[in-house]
Amino acid sequence: MTVYIDPPDWPGHGRMWSHLISDISYDELRLFADRLGVPRRAFERDHYDIPSHRYADAVAAGAVQVSSREVVRLLTEAGLRRPKGRVQRPSS
Repeated sequence: MTVYIDPPDWPGHGRMWSHLISDISYDELRLFADRLGVPRRAFERDHYDIPSHRYADAVAAGAVQVSSREVVRLLTEAGLRRPKGRVQRPSS
């Protein structure tokens, strides 16, 4: 199981956020997030939003650190990218 996380560079709700993704399936991503104790409500379209104070926890649990650009590339190549504003069916 490999999941990826980008740096906490995304502002929102008075915090900085990272994106946690899988390049295999949403099921793999959910399993990792569940093990990490990330609430399901943190899932948005194709990723989990992870607050900056949990970044190190995700990395310690095995998330691979990548750039934000790499997150988009991995999701796109895996066919798991769900951009905002587009209605798409979940593939898995």
